[in-house]
Amino acid sequence: MLEVGIETLLLLMAAGFVAGFIDAVAGGGGLITVPVLLLAGANPVTALATNKIQGLFGAATAARAYAKGGHVNLREQAGSAFIAFVASIFGALLITVLPTGWIRLILPVLLIGIALFFAFKKGLGDQDRARRLSPALFAMTMVPLCGAYDGLLGPGAGSFYMLAFVSLAGYGILKATAHTKLLNLASNAGALCAFALVATPWWITGLCMGVAQIAGAQTGATLAQTKGAVLIKPLLVLTSLALASKLIWDLL
Repeated sequence: MLEVGIETLLLLMAAGFVAGFIDAVAGGGGLITVPVLLLAGANPVTALATNKIQGLFGAATAARAYAKGGHVNLREQAGSAFIAFVASIFGALLITVLPTGWIRLILPVLLIGIALFFAFKKGLGDQDRARRLSPALFAMTMVPLCGAYDGLLGPGAGSFYMLAFVSLAGYGILKATAHTKLLNLASNAGALCAFALVATPWWITGLCMGVAQIAGAQTGATLAQTKGAVLIKPLLVLTSLALASKLIWDLL
């Protein structure tokens, strides 16, 4: 049984397509889907849980597209994906016991910092740079941190993954984007497992939005692989600033 009317569902699916496109390129699609779900009548926790359902489809599609393009080896990422999955479960469960107000206060500042980094840092392109952390250390530190945050709150998780891959793993913009998607998929899945225990997601609505996410993510990943950093960097900057603005607006 549908949780919303047909017209509302079509609107949500359109939002899912746009979010899938943005997520596949730069992340931040939740900036579109969560507010639309709230407007459709979902309470905040249901909106977050439903957003995780539909986000799974977009992340999986984008991960597959980038892997087919030769930009990421998904098998080599399996260990990191598992870490992100477990960390996001803990993050989602902690939302019931940890005060998240202070995180919401500093999050806009962090997102603006990310936007400025990608906008003005010289030499950021599709070429790899010097690595600052070994793959094993990266997987044991940055992956669980980003994964736990994705479960705890979620907005901007893709931007944090991207920043870590570019600044610490030394990846170029396109390669970093490609490596972000499987981890996003894993942390979305982990958070959804936790939300399913403490919330009531709109399963049918989320699945329908997921179908639209597939189309949007495939389109976005294809275009990103064609344009590379020329497309990804500006969109990442814009989505980070837009998300920061939305969070500041919510605090006022």
